[in-house]
Amino acid sequence: MARLFHVQVGEYRPSACFDGGGLELKRGERVIVDIDRSSEVGRVVAEAVAGSEGGRPPSAQGKVLRKVTEGDLRQIENNRGKAKDALNMCVSKVNELNLDMRMLNAEYSFDASRVILYFTAEGRVDFRNLVKELAKIFRVRIELKQIGVRDRAKMVKGYGVCGQELCCANFIKDFSQLSIKMAKEQALPLNPSKISGVCGRIKCCMAYEFNVYKELNRGLPKMGAKIQVAEGRGRVINLDILKRLVYVDTGDGKVVKINMPLENTNDKK
Repeated sequence: MARLFHVQVGEYRPSACFDGGGLELKRGERVIVDIDRSSEVGRVVAEAVAGSEGGRPPSAQGKVLRKVTEGDLRQIENNRGKAKDALNMCVSKVNELNLDMRMLNAEYSFDASRVILYFTAEGRVDFRNLVKELAKIFRVRIELKQIGVRDRAKMVKGYGVCGQELCCANFIKDFSQLSIKMAKEQALPLNPSKISGVCGRIKCCMAYEFNVYKELNRGLPKMGAKIQVAEGRGRVINLDILKRLVYVDTGDGKVVKINMPLENTNDKK
């Protein structure tokens, strides 16, 4: 049975599953793969495990041809130079055609049979004339891919307010669904500048502890709610969700701290 490996194709595209072709491959090794009628350079992410794809055995999208050689490295560097030229030419043509799109990056396939150009735009863009113009110049397959602001941040890279490299540029493979509810569950201030990442969307790290906060929030009163305590009726002015502490203002400047242990639902029958 063929050994399958997850390989990140190119520099900006997601990983896909490939037949290892009998090669002994290690994580991080660079390889040349055959996919989509062209050969591409990729980096081995991990060996594919049967059953990891929702219980189904993973299917190969192509085959690993060989490990990268010294000659291949020269070809890869040459392609990077050509990609920069292609990006500059594309930017020039976009301005010439007055298209409402922002070019971000470009990459050639390893065999230089096609060039992929990435861009962002507010809406749909009719770039058919642009493709025709570029095809005449480069005489290769032209692919324009519109990406979102989160993908743009992943591609451009950078650092977050935490001081660490952006999660999307470091280890996140697929973007998960995010919502303002995640910030609310964690009792964070709903200030866009505080809960938004460099992409302008809600920070990906909001999802990391969301389920924990959701569970620990169970049974706690809302901020500002009026509740009855031993000292009288008061208003909730602060919450420590992780410690399940509720701070209640009962009036006259008196604040009562209440500990509300989490009930174990498994004990209920």
